[in-house]
Amino acid sequence: MIPAMPFTASPAMVRQTERWFVRNGTPTMIEGYGFVKHVLPRMLPALAFVTLASLVWLVQLKTAGAARWALLAVVAAVTLAAWVTVSLFVRRLPRFSPTAIISILAAYAAMPVAVPLMQLALDGDVTSPGGPAVGVLGFVIFFAAVFVSTLLGTTYGLGTLLHRAIKHAVYDLRNSVHLMGRALPTMLFVTLFLFFTGELWQAMNRLTWWRLSLVVALFAAITVLAAAARLRDEIGRVEQELSPPLLLAACKRTPLAKAPIDELTAAGPLRAIPLNGRQTGNLLLVLATRQLMQAVVVGLALFAFFIILGLLVVTPETAEQWIGAPPVPSKLFDVPVALLRNATLFAAFGSMYFAITSMSDADHRRQFFAPIIDEIERTLAVRTVYLTVRSQTTTAVKTG
Repeated sequence: MIPAMPFTASPAMVRQTERWFVRNGTPTMIEGYGFVKHVLPRMLPALAFVTLASLVWLVQLKTAGAARWALLAVVAAVTLAAWVTVSLFVRRLPRFSPTAIISILAAYAAMPVAVPLMQLALDGDVTSPGGPAVGVLGFVIFFAAVFVSTLLGTTYGLGTLLHRAIKHAVYDLRNSVHLMGRALPTMLFVTLFLFFTGELWQAMNRLTWWRLSLVVALFAAITVLAAAARLRDEIGRVEQELSPPLLLAACKRTPLAKAPIDELTAAGPLRAIPLNGRQTGNLLLVLATRQLMQAVVVGLALFAFFIILGLLVVTPETAEQWIGAPPVPSKLFDVPVALLRNATLFAAFGSMYFAITSMSDADHRRQFFAPIIDEIERTLAVRTVYLTVRSQTTTAVKTG
């Protein structure tokens, strides 16, 4: 039962909190989160950008040099202006009527057909076999891929999460001495002796880069699965520890900072509402992006270490003896391909090992994993207060 509150639980506070969730990369925490009301408005800048940028296709090579570049400049200026304007317009998540929604989706769906047809009308060339059909099909596939990727990225706040993860990665690089001093010794103890295994050099000399990419992706998937298992435990623990001090600390520097936590909990502790699958997935992305970006920093350091170690210790004669044939040189660097692939493999494995260790080992957890979990704990606590205030606001509106 929600206690009566003397303060005004205004709809503005609820909307500001919802925008806070969006800025923090957890938009699915918004109650009633849906495509029409929350996702589509935030997709508009990207959809408008792609729609207008596709007009570049109409600027043909046959156009005179100066005129061609002038047309490209005009299209670029209009596209950029439209992107900025739409971004400012949708910042406060406007609500669209059903007619506006249909118009937006219809206009976007019409562009992959309209652009090739306009191109055909301008060229007047219908003799190329399959030309118009191939152009329409290509545009349809491209626009569909953009729409799906934008939909997923907007639904789960991937852009914000990547921005925040990169920001923290830059911080880790600035404090790389501390990070590497804690992370590298354990990784090197596990991987160093395997680096000088002749059979591994033979395998890396024959392994193609795309197969090695699959191995790296497998290590990343294991890291995400480990993070998912840990996240479920952390969510269960946080939901049992929603004490007033924790809620009060979580709401600081948020739109709910003025919410009277003592009055909200006067009738008893607030109970967390269980997360649905989409919300759990959003929190997993928060954890996974931070863990993977942190692992990338460690992986880059490991890659550089093994490259330097290989150049210093493994001579061309030794590499040839291990491989059983002259090592294949790299096209980009004057080093054996086997060395690059070995360094990549050990960097990926070391990054995975570091990420998993940071979740389980008490010392590593305190240094590297706890700050990420603290952010998730804060999000869950703010969500609990937000749902309580929102329920009170809804009740007041209905009563009024």
